Amino acid sequence: MAETETLPAGEGRTRLGHFLGPHGVQGGVKVYVLGDPSQFSALRRVFVEGRGWLRIRRMDPLAPGVALQLAGISTREGAEALRGLNVYADDAELPVPEEGVYYFHELRGLNLLDTDGAVLGTVTEVVDAGHQDLLVVTHAAGESFVPLQAPYVTVDLNMGGRPASLTLTADAPAGLLGEADDGPYDGAEEPGTS
Repeated sequence: MAETETLPAGEGRTRLGHFLGPHGVQGGVKVYVLGDPSQFSALRRVFVEGRGWLRIRRMDPLAPGVALQLAGISTREGAEALRGLNVYADDAELPVPEEGVYYFHELRGLNLLDTDGAVLGTVTEVVDAGHQDLLVVTHAAGESFVPLQAPYVTVDLNMGGRPASLTLTADAPAGLLGEADDGPYDGAEEPGTS
């Protein structure tokens, strides 16, 4: 998955990561990238929290993300001033991801369905938990974290090959959405256990 987070100040902008600090002495700045660093490959500009849109002059891969040279930032001190600020892109300017890869913003707001097509809940957020991505699903019983991984969840695509909904498969463990496995425990011993 390619991590993105909606910019609070405007729809259609997606969080790509945050600045770590200077890279070199000529204004380069390291970016911790949420998801795939190739998200930056086709971008000509980024939205910097508190600064607005800045043109990308150069992008170099640098684990765990990239190093950027931005227009108007030409000193180490200028790059240091960006430390900790979030970096966003316009959704329309992001490169189309490869087949089977989706931006988090494409999954937010989608319905989570059961195998019969009934709506179980709505995805309100996607969280990069390191080893796996988690869907935050709002449903009748509240809110739950659902692992976004096969074989538990499948991504249903529209005619354009982009996410239209998500389906919780029969392989998903019981209780993911807060439903009880066998009903509430009442403290009584089960028959034959005394």
